[in-house]
Amino acid sequence: MVTSVAMHMSDGLLTTPVSILFLGIAVVGVAVAGSMARRDLDDRTAPMAGLVAAFVFATQMLNFPVLPGVSGHLLGGALAAILVGPWVGALCVSIVLLVQALVFADGGLTALGANITNMALIGTAAGFAVALALRKLATRSKGGLMATAFIAALVNTVIASLGFVLEFALGGDAAFSLGGVAATVVGVHGLIGIGEGIITALTVGAVAAVRPDLVHLLRGSAKPLELRTEGSAV
Repeated sequence: MVTSVAMHMSDGLLTTPVSILFLGIAVVGVAVAGSMARRDLDDRTAPMAGLVAAFVFATQMLNFPVLPGVSGHLLGGALAAILVGPWVGALCVSIVLLVQALVFADGGLTALGANITNMALIGTAAGFAVALALRKLATRSKGGLMATAFIAALVNTVIASLGFVLEFALGGDAAFSLGGVAATVVGVHGLIGIGEGIITALTVGAVAAVRPDLVHLLRGSAKPLELRTEGSAV
């Protein structure tokens, strides 16, 4: 039996007080993201946000093997942040996680706050921070953009897994060694991050080759047309 360990926490994994704590953090975080996202949403970016949410939803439903008995799936934080910005991206991933929990029972309802905190808030913020730090590389060429997307997605996955470790340290089963849990979770998500990085790089590269103006990370760049020309020449 293959077990998915890509951050989708189930009911009962955390104590009730810790679950409530991170539900509160998630509510506040999503509310802030919703308020800040208004400045990024317009007639051009709103449809893109819908497409990003749909793509993340679809890819999260597909698992890929990592180790024997272990599979992972796309988290989507870095991908969403690069394409539509960190605030809209956080909302996209949050909506995906909410629908998955309510409709498909993927991730428990009591763990929804922790899942949103890890994947939609921490993951998206970490991915965008890395992408922003590498923005000069991203604007040089399509290859630079894809490399930036890969690194951002890899870091996003590992950092998000550390959110799980923190939550487990605060309210997990004391029968398990925290050090062992941390090593396993971070190690496995390092491997998952490679797959996430490849998917993110290919997706962002494909969008930039056709419509670089829709890539949030490239806004304000003096070279968006160079990316388009390079992609058209392939």
